[in-house]
Amino acid sequence: MNLAELHAGQNGFITKVKGRGAFRKRISEMGFVRGKQITRIKDAPLKDPIEFKLMGFNVSLRKSEAEQIEVVTESEAVSLNGNAHSNGTPVEHFFEKKIKEASKQINVVLVGNPNSGKTSLFNYASGSNERTGNYSGVTISPHESLVSLNGYRINIVDLPGTYSLSAYTPEETFVRRYIIDKQPDVVINIVDASNLERNLYLTTQLIDMDIKVVMALNMYDELTTKGDTLHIEQLGELLGIPIVPTIASKGKGIKQLFDHVIQIHEETEPTYRHIHIQYGDDIEKSLHSLQELIWKNKHITDKASSRLLAVQLLEKDKSIDSFLSQFSEYETIKTKADHEIASLEKQFHEESSSLISEARYGFIAGALKETYQKKEDIQLSRSDKIDNLLTHRIYGYPIFLFFLWIVFQATFSLGQYPVEWLEFLVGEISSFFSSILPAGFFKDLVVSGIIDGTGSVLVFLPNIVILFLFISIMEDTGYMARVAFIMDKLMHRLGLHGKSFIPLIIGFGCNVPAIMATRTIENPKDRLLTMLIVPFMSCSARLPVYILLISAFFPEHPVTILFSLYLIGILLSMLFSFVFNKIIFKTGQTPFVMELPPYRVPTLQSVIKHVWFRAYLYLKKVGGVILIASVVVWMLQYFPRQPELDQQLEQDAARVSQTYETKIQAASTDEIKTQLKTALSEKIADMEFATEMTRTERSYLGQFGKTLEPVFRPLGFDWKISVSLLSGIAAKEIVLSTMGVLFQTANVEEDAHKLEEGLSLHFASLNSAPPFLTALSLLLFILIYFPCLGVVVAVGKESGSWKWAVFVVSYTSLLAWVISFGVFQIGSLIY
Repeated sequence: MNLAELHAGQNGFITKVKGRGAFRKRISEMGFVRGKQITRIKDAPLKDPIEFKLMGFNVSLRKSEAEQIEVVTESEAVSLNGNAHSNGTPVEHFFEKKIKEASKQINVVLVGNPNSGKTSLFNYASGSNERTGNYSGVTISPHESLVSLNGYRINIVDLPGTYSLSAYTPEETFVRRYIIDKQPDVVINIVDASNLERNLYLTTQLIDMDIKVVMALNMYDELTTKGDTLHIEQLGELLGIPIVPTIASKGKGIKQLFDHVIQIHEETEPTYRHIHIQYGDDIEKSLHSLQELIWKNKHITDKASSRLLAVQLLEKDKSIDSFLSQFSEYETIKTKADHEIASLEKQFHEESSSLISEARYGFIAGALKETYQKKEDIQLSRSDKIDNLLTHRIYGYPIFLFFLWIVFQATFSLGQYPVEWLEFLVGEISSFFSSILPAGFFKDLVVSGIIDGTGSVLVFLPNIVILFLFISIMEDTGYMARVAFIMDKLMHRLGLHGKSFIPLIIGFGCNVPAIMATRTIENPKDRLLTMLIVPFMSCSARLPVYILLISAFFPEHPVTILFSLYLIGILLSMLFSFVFNKIIFKTGQTPFVMELPPYRVPTLQSVIKHVWFRAYLYLKKVGGVILIASVVVWMLQYFPRQPELDQQLEQDAARVSQTYETKIQAASTDEIKTQLKTALSEKIADMEFATEMTRTERSYLGQFGKTLEPVFRPLGFDWKISVSLLSGIAAKEIVLSTMGVLFQTANVEEDAHKLEEGLSLHFASLNSAPPFLTALSLLLFILIYFPCLGVVVAVGKESGSWKWAVFVVSYTSLLAWVISFGVFQIGSLIY
């Protein structure tokens, strides 16, 4: 807890003083040092400042200052050490263990460019399984983990990737605010060793923040493989930052990195020192004049460096205004900043922000000139040679489409065998429970509700695994960024940013992280436009439904139909981006600046982690929301039981049995008797099936479905299909589990394809149109209407307005109805 959280009269012991610069110096001189006892006396009438008693004298602190001093309360220390007094020993001695323990907690944040290996480092250091990828925008929210090392408890936070700390994108603003507000003990700056000049720009901004930094020179093997030479210790001395070579994907250098984190936290690291990035005499004069004004209010620099604030003012960083506006000197500082900006721009005939950027890169160039030797090589690199083909202006597009076709072909062909094995296993489990459970409600719940419902979804796990295997390879190799590159021109013509293609591709896995990944798009209008079209991407939740319907109605061309569905989704997204851009947003084009990382061979560990994580989420969904939904749907279909139907069935069965028994007794041969007995069994089975169908139609689910049917009937759907579609609002896999409950079949062998056959029989009896036409109408509706409630919530949160979430639900549902209506009605006229 912090000092401001103590109650009046409560004692505490100081464990850590945060803050920086003059604040730390002033506070320590007043006696606020680790281990000292402090008591909260009272608050000022307006609750700020607060009076404390320390070392026998009273002192007042502002609440914001007190929040930067961490303490352990007397009661917490007593709980650890037992009795607070022993043999007259001062009470402070009994709290040393707790104080020492609290002081050994280190808060560390990971900061670096996108695709620099931050999340790989975080995963290895913490044993986590966060998603990684060889393209920007993978980490879209901070991840946190607590690890123990050498007696220290290190809290690690992986922040979103950012190229700088300027307030240009949401990530940049978030990372800078996090560092200033949370004041971590140490920042680990992850730098891509294969692209030093660009990565070190962020390092220079961290230096301006005057915080404790350790550099992880990641992917160091790529630098040495190219034959380049870097004098690491010399560069560290120039920057005042300890530098540790690492290969995060293999775990190399991570232990040494955190050893330096501990050393810099304990202030025993010899390399660390605060330096000033030199911006040139004229800019330095402007910075110094701004700093003098900032220093007049000592509280401004409690959290942020005066030099950082001065630099940001010259960079015209608008977010700094909101920070400074809370202080009385704001207007004076702002006026001075405007004057200095005007003076510099008049002198150099260039934007002041550009002058700062050029000076930073000049500093970086000078540091690298002294420490870095690049191997002269006139030959094209491996990445360049591959790019010449994959990003070719003509060949690039068909190669991408061919790759997608391979993905879908593998999803069907490779997935066929394990799917059949799982279907067989589910069938055996169903038969086993059918044989051991007594007839009644519980048996029907277990067999029809749970096993048939969840089993119909579970069997498609192999297809999901294969899909994510290819997506993982696509991401980790660096091909994902190339796809965005080749699509940029087309995307711009449709009113989209080239970066929008990355969230769209991620949408093939799941639309929710795809919508969150739009944070990497700088322009708010581009970001919102991308969110609105992401739902057209066929997520993995739709895939099992696609496969079921395609296998049942398009067995001769499964890959072509599946490929077409994904392609239709892409085309619809492009069409509506064009429409929305012309009607709603009218966005101007923004520059397309996106990193094209070098091609890398995916590590087996990374691919396995990615695929296993997605498989785990799928299984978790099957055992959670899908199981619950299956049981709910089955209960609604099971009740009310309507005993009069059972009585009527019993009477009809007895009458038919009596008729057949008479025929069997009169039969002249055993062969005829056998045929009559078989016919009797089939007749009774048909009667039982008809009774169940009647019961289902009269059930709560049937009554609800009948209410919906008039809306969906023009699309070729009856109430059963309507209910299945409605259940998919929670998750698209529930469409499948609902069908597993509703489409039971009679006279169909208990084989691996009974649900497919049940659908075929039902669709054949549903309309005069061919069954495949109804199936096609259904496939298009599932493709187009909004994926799930999770997507709706994500759009509402990321857009900042729930009206856009309502808009997504409305326009996708209406569009799905119109297109399915057109396909079914026109197809009915043709066939």
